[in-house]
Order: sequence, then C-alpha cells, then structure tokens
Amino acid sequence: MLTQSSAAVVTATLPAVRAHGEAITRRFYQRMFEAHPELLDLFNRGNQANGAQQAALAAAVVAYAEHLTGASAVPWGPVLDRIAHKHASLGITPAQYTIVGRNLLAAVGEVLGDAVTPPVVAAWDEVYWLLACELVAREARLYAAAGLAEGEQVWRPWRVTARRQETSEVVSFTLAPADGTPAPTFVPGQYTSVAVDLDGGLGQQIRQYSLTGRPGAADWRIAVKRLRGIDGAPDGLVSTFLHERVAVGDTLRLSPAFGEVSAVAGDGPLLLVSAGIGLTPAMAALEHLAVAAPRRPVVLVHADRAGATHALRGDLPRLHAALPNLHTTLWYEDTSDAAPPVQTATVSGGWVDPELIPLSPDAHVHLCGPLPFMNAVRGGLLRRGVPVERIAYEVFGPGMLRGEPA
Repeated sequence: MLTQSSAAVVTATLPAVRAHGEAITRRFYQRMFEAHPELLDLFNRGNQANGAQQAALAAAVVAYAEHLTGASAVPWGPVLDRIAHKHASLGITPAQYTIVGRNLLAAVGEVLGDAVTPPVVAAWDEVYWLLACELVAREARLYAAAGLAEGEQVWRPWRVTARRQETSEVVSFTLAPADGTPAPTFVPGQYTSVAVDLDGGLGQQIRQYSLTGRPGAADWRIAVKRLRGIDGAPDGLVSTFLHERVAVGDTLRLSPAFGEVSAVAGDGPLLLVSAGIGLTPAMAALEHLAVAAPRRPVVLVHADRAGATHALRGDLPRLHAALPNLHTTLWYEDTSDAAPPVQTATVSGGWVDPELIPLSPDAHVHLCGPLPFMNAVRGGLLRRGVPVERIAYEVFGPGMLRGEPA
C-alpha cells in the first residue's frame, strides 16, 4: 500500500499524469533507448512505431495508481499476472526495472515541468516500485516453475521439423528442442516467444505465438499469420522473416511456455470463441481434450473472412472424430466457398451474433481475437447471464478488454 502522504500526492496529481500519460511514455522510451539501445532487442518495433506500446504503458501506470489510491475497483491480481507472464517470456530481469524506473520518473519531470516537486517525485517513485516489486516477485516464481536458475537465459534452440502452408497468409511450424530432449508440456492457451535476428542492423526482435499442438507431445507447433502493412505502414518484421526465410531444418530461439490464461478451465461444458488467427489457443484446447477428456462437451465458434482464410481448418475432421461431443459453428463474411469442414458443422454468413452462440448455462468460456470482436462477444455473453469469472480471454499485443487497464 502507498504511504498516506504519497497517496494524497498521487491523488492530487493523477489528473495531470493521466492527461499527459502518452507524452510521458513517449519521452520515457526515447530516453531509455538513447541510454540503453540494447533494450530495443526486447521491444516490438511495430508497437513502438504506431504508439500502441506507449499508450498501453501509460494506461497501465495510471490504472495501477488508481488502484493504489482506491480510485478504481478493478482487481489487479489478474492484470499483474498477465504482465508478469509477458515479461517472463521476454526474459526481463530485475536489474532492468531500475533502468525503467529511472527513465520513467525523469520523463515525468521533463513533460510536467515545474509541477513535479520533490514530494511528487517521491510519491510516484513509490508507485513505480510497488508495481515493480510485485512484478519481480511474480516473474521469479515463473522462472523457477519453468526450471530456470536465477539469471539463466530463457532462450533455447529449437529445430523446425515441419512447415505447412495453412492459408495464403498463415504458415504453421512444428518445432522440437535442438538438443533432442522432450518438448516441455504446457497449458492450452499458453504461448512461446520466438526471437529472430533481422538484417539491416535491426537486431533481435521477439514475438509471442500461441502453441497450437497437444500438450505433452514430442514437439510444439505454432501458426504465424503474415502481418501486412496498412495505409503505408510496413509489413510485420518477424512474421515476414518467418514466412520468407525459415525452412525445415532451420533453428529458432524459443522461450519456455508462458501465459496465465487456460483455454480448458473447468471440467464441464466449454465454449471456445475465436476470430482470425485468434483460433490458435482454441486448437490447442481441442488437441488436449481429444486425449485428456474426449467426452467433454465443447462448442467451437470461429469467425473468419472466408473458408479459404480459416487456418488449421484441415485439423477439424480429425478432432471431431476424437471429440464426439464437439459442436462447431463457423461464421464467414464470404460464404461463397464455405462448405463445412465436417458434416455436423454449421456455417453462417456475416459476423458472429453473440445472441446466437450455442450456450450451456454452466459453460466456461475462452475468447481470442481482435479486441472489438472480444468486447462484443463478451458483452453479449454477460447479458445472457454468463458470470464474468467464467469468461477468460487472450489478447494478442498490448491492451486489455474495454473497462480494464491496458
């Protein structure tokens, strides 16, 4: 908890910090990268360029301060877990929190100027270190659970053993540890970080990809959608590299599996709702249940532009054969090539209507897809009486669902 004096100062200065949050975080990243260019290897350059990372950091710091001062009732445990898993997948170390704190507080002073008095600096420094200490403790537990000794690198070499063109824009890669040891298991819904070295002096870049195969298998599988630039924006650096440069026999650096969201929570009815490449954790859930709980009732709802853009669609007949209580409902914007992948699946045109999703009253729900899609589906399910604690979701990239801190 904040000290009483700091809480008063933070409450008084929150409006100014909130109003200038993105200016503060832009200046923070500029300062930090100028002083520590090696840290560019940890950050998504695309999210830096489009401002998404700056906006997410500003919203998170402000929301945490609101939490500490009682101005927000949003539970912070799940948010801290989400951040800690993401940090662990990047190999963030405690020493880097000192660098971040020094540059963040300096950026606050530069943006807000004379309003930042010594008591203001002390109060916001307290906010930052309360947040940092909570994250460091969570991340230490995650590293230990992953079998990593203190200070040990998260990266291990994995060899590409298979590559499959799923759609014109999605490629799946099957990977096995390069040292021949068994692949670690994971929870459906978790992801791995992939680190690649880019040409042109761009250095290392890291992206997270959900694991789509079966936990406990001898290998891991990921599905990578090629990110195309829109309105003059560049194509995705890492997805382009993986699509154009990586072949069977090549080696990639992967982190252990991280991610706080299970796509198979509970043991009763399960509802998996996805859109686009957001189907990846749902596929891992189905692969797991096909072996671990084949009789479990499962509804899969997936939205895509068309049947031809629906990645991993070819796996559904095998999974339906293994899961007799699996019901699949597909929503395609273009239904001209929308023959169902299995006879029992249904295909509808347009966007998913949350009111028409088959829903068991005691189902656990897992959502994954673009934020507007998840907001719409989650809102519809809440209106239909699904308790909020039974709706889990996975966000690709910075951000949270509406009404929750970024």
